[in-house]
Amino acid sequence: MREHNIDIKPLVSIIIACYNDPDNIEKAVLSALNQTYVNKEIIVVDDGSDYKTKIILKKLEPKINKLLTQENQGQSVARN
Repeated sequence: MREHNIDIKPLVSIIIACYNDPDNIEKAVLSALNQTYVNKEIIVVDDGSDYKTKIILKKLEPKINKLLTQENQGQSVARN
């Protein structure tokens, strides 16, 4: 029996935490999407952002793999 040599790249998770930053969250997500590495997932953690940021996140939601929302708990909790 012959083994098939299939080049499977590991999944890379890009985790982006945001809080009240509508301008930079869009840039960050678009930058992650434009990376040449193919096997990636984009996870955005909204740490209790304001309305403007939530509007941008709603627009970006179809382009990302997972959007997690929580009440504001700070950077460390958002990243974990």
